[in-house]
Amino acid sequence: MSEKILRVGVLGCGPISQFAHFESVQKSRNAALHAVCDADEQLANHFGRFYDAKNIYTDYERMLADPAVDAIVIGIADAFHVPAALKALAAGKHVLCEKPIGVAVEEVEELEAAVRKSGRILQVGHMLRFDPGIESARDFISNRMGQMLALKAWYCDSTHRYSMTDAVQPLPRKGKKVLRPAGDPKADKPRYFMLAHGSHLVDLARFLGGPISAVQARLHQRFGAHCWFIDVDFESGALGHLDLTIGVRMDWHEGFQVYGEHGSASAKIYNPWFFKSSDVELFHEDSATTTRVLGADAHFYRRQLEGFADSVLLDAPMRGADIADGVASIRTLVAIAQSVASGKSVEVASAKGAL
Repeated sequence: MSEKILRVGVLGCGPISQFAHFESVQKSRNAALHAVCDADEQLANHFGRFYDAKNIYTDYERMLADPAVDAIVIGIADAFHVPAALKALAAGKHVLCEKPIGVAVEEVEELEAAVRKSGRILQVGHMLRFDPGIESARDFISNRMGQMLALKAWYCDSTHRYSMTDAVQPLPRKGKKVLRPAGDPKADKPRYFMLAHGSHLVDLARFLGGPISAVQARLHQRFGAHCWFIDVDFESGALGHLDLTIGVRMDWHEGFQVYGEHGSASAKIYNPWFFKSSDVELFHEDSATTTRVLGADAHFYRRQLEGFADSVLLDAPMRGADIADGVASIRTLVAIAQSVASGKSVEVASAKGAL
């Protein structure tokens, strides 16, 4: 085992860092928390001391100037992802950034160019790629299933999700000095839901089915719920159907079915805060048998960080989403919004603008 350790600086001490990133660094086999940074001094001091950070900052520029920081974990508002990542790359730091990587095609294209120029690694925080069950499906689809006929995937957030997650999570500690984008990011519900939840669904579809060439989407809103049905054309020629519904009057409902030449895959995905591997069943046509991995280690936020650290420290192939995946995801989300507005199919490659 390598003794190399990635020294991490976490930007943002809000809920996502409290629930996911701090513990991931603490439990990681190949990363250590060197610094934390938050505009709220009380939050920065609390979590920096609790997790034994070497340095505590309230100014991002000062953390970036710390020569001992190898990489930045960005856990702040979506609108700030690209500016923060650009600054980190310019300072010579590697970047693990929360999803979605940005909110507009043009800004993520600018980031992609900066990543290429910097020679640094940028990974997007699509943590489902590190779910052991989903990893088993990806391996089966890529190496044993043969040609894909079709993929169906759904992400249906429950109206009871906070009752369930509040039972297993500590209450988030709130600061008095919070940096927020102009306006209320949650005021436009379709935009907010697509960025927060649709980004997971789109990346999962691309991870399993490959590049998406076109989408045709419909949005239905009723009794405060939002439902997108999205028909997908994959570049491989396979067909796809995505269902994003916020929120369903039932339990959390997320999963996928994939039909292929030599078998099929089906999955039940759990609420991520339960840290439970997806139940993925792989059917092998040649033996008429079904297999399933246990996936006992399902802390996919920690596994995500460890994969990122391996890529930085050991030049290991990136297992997560890279900047090209991030750009493709934003293009697809924008194409979905444009398809809803026009009622027509939209080529992903032609999508421009912001959500």
